[in-house]
Amino acid sequence: MGTVKTILCLGDVIGQSGFRAVVTGLAGIRKRHGADAVVLNVENTAEGFGVTEELAGKLLSAGADVLTTGNHIWQKREVRDYLDRQEFILRPANYPGGAPGHGSCVFEHRGLKLAVLNLQGRRRMPHTDCPFKLGRELVRKVRSQTPCIVVDFHAEATDEKEAFAMYLDGEVSAVFGTHTHIQTADERILPKGTAYITDIGASGPIDSVIGFQPQISIQRSLTQLPLRNEVSDNRAAIHGVRIEIDAESGRALSITRLREESLV
Repeated sequence: MGTVKTILCLGDVIGQSGFRAVVTGLAGIRKRHGADAVVLNVENTAEGFGVTEELAGKLLSAGADVLTTGNHIWQKREVRDYLDRQEFILRPANYPGGAPGHGSCVFEHRGLKLAVLNLQGRRRMPHTDCPFKLGRELVRKVRSQTPCIVVDFHAEATDEKEAFAMYLDGEVSAVFGTHTHIQTADERILPKGTAYITDIGASGPIDSVIGFQPQISIQRSLTQLPLRNEVSDNRAAIHGVRIEIDAESGRALSITRLREESLV
């Protein structure tokens, strides 16, 4: 076995509550877990929908190395130019050609060269190109640079997430799901050595419905009216996973769920 490296993959930052928790807590979390890299999903940072250049910059300064996103990345029009300029903020790679930004990057730190891929599912999600076919193409390209590859698969359907991970088992170090905001308890190493979890959860308010005000969700269910979600602003928890990999082979050695309650 070669050098063991530790990667933290942290869930969707939701609103001011989640943003405060990450900005104030990430440095300590990173130190406690001895993380060589931190991948953070930020698609819900700006009032629950999208992210701005200012917020993304502060999250990178707070200790995140690569920012991933999902279908809400397009909500803030002003971020689109930033996606082209900033190497370490990603949008799902399988949006059709012509979309701003990019869906993969390679990050180097403390002897770790890590490729991060961002892809989006198609079940009950906006129309995109096939994440399976494009995902494999991207993996084959980045493997010429490093065997250490993690994939944020931003998707709704559990079976699509599991199928995607099985499809790339042995070709990437980890596939972690985002989008549904609720941490699942199915973390495991797949047969060929890829770490997997269906959803890493969110970094957002605890007393909420997937990060948003409960009363609005309740009223929407009772009335069937298309009420718009509004972010809750109470104390937050940061959710994610800690993954250990063999830096020489890229094979996952362990995956452990993480939950850190914020004091702010």
